[in-house]
Amino acid sequence: MKKYLSLRLLSLIVIAYMLIAFAWWSVLLYTKNKDAFIAKAEYMKIVMIAESTIKSDQEFLQTQAYQDLAKQYQRQEWMILGEAFVFVISLVIGVWLINRGYNKEIVVANQQKNFLLSITHELKSPLSSIRLILETFQKRSLKPEQVAKFTNSALQETDRLTTLVNDLLLAAKIETTYQPSKEPIPLTETVEDIISKLKIKFNTAVFKVDSLPDNIFIEGDRLGITSALINLIENALKYSPKPANIEILLRSNQQNIIIEVADQGLGISDREKKKVFEKFYRVGSEDTRKTKGTGLGLFIVNEIVKAHQGKIIILDNEPKGTRFRISLPASLEFKSELEHINI
Repeated sequence: MKKYLSLRLLSLIVIAYMLIAFAWWSVLLYTKNKDAFIAKAEYMKIVMIAESTIKSDQEFLQTQAYQDLAKQYQRQEWMILGEAFVFVISLVIGVWLINRGYNKEIVVANQQKNFLLSITHELKSPLSSIRLILETFQKRSLKPEQVAKFTNSALQETDRLTTLVNDLLLAAKIETTYQPSKEPIPLTETVEDIISKLKIKFNTAVFKVDSLPDNIFIEGDRLGITSALINLIENALKYSPKPANIEILLRSNQQNIIIEVADQGLGISDREKKKVFEKFYRVGSEDTRKTKGTGLGLFIVNEIVKAHQGKIIILDNEPKGTRFRISLPASLEFKSELEHINI
């Protein structure tokens, strides 16, 4: 942060110096140009009086030579003013660009700070739980039901770590080498499988699925689409009051497959809707935020959807909450199966 502040201060000092220096040279140039005009006019007048071409100052001001000299001076004067105006405008644009870049750097720095805080917590928490469980196994003789309970807890923490690592790897891959390897994916079956796994982690959650017929498929990267759906549904679960009430709609028309995930949470403001797909971005700060996360979930969802030539938008849910709508192009192979279904 101090580095960015120092660079900004240095930039402002340089800009201020340039502005003062340019103002000084502009005034000096303007003055010198005026002095040159006066000197030339005086010399011209002396020559004309010596040659008896004119007899008075009034006659001199009416001569064509003086008129041409005055017009030339006015052109030069306008050139100086024009160059000064262009320079000031350029300087203002430069200051604006520097300030915008500085603000972006501050935002990125804060996001990275929040990411490091969250990732540290996300890694330490399950590792600590697993270690505690293993130490309990080592030091105590437990009943079979206790062993089953602790084992199940350890497996859940392991799954949490696996999901986190997979998200980190996928986020890195998305920015470099991610290319969807497309295959037919049974959409309803995939969603139901995801829900069955999430019910173990969110056992009080209520899911309402309004789906397409079972014979409708989507063509895409199975791992990528599954990861996007998991992140989207889990995000809705995390930001919903308990017990979470999640609605999932799967629709189609002749051109697109529509996937909607709606929750009954606090919702997302219009200002935040433009930012939540940014990498590492999370609402609030890590010091005050209660929900767990790294700021990678919606970034991954958005990038995977774009890689499949789709779109994702955020809508306000009724009566409250947020609704994410994904639109993915239907494969030509399956469009004939979609013709009889309308959104």
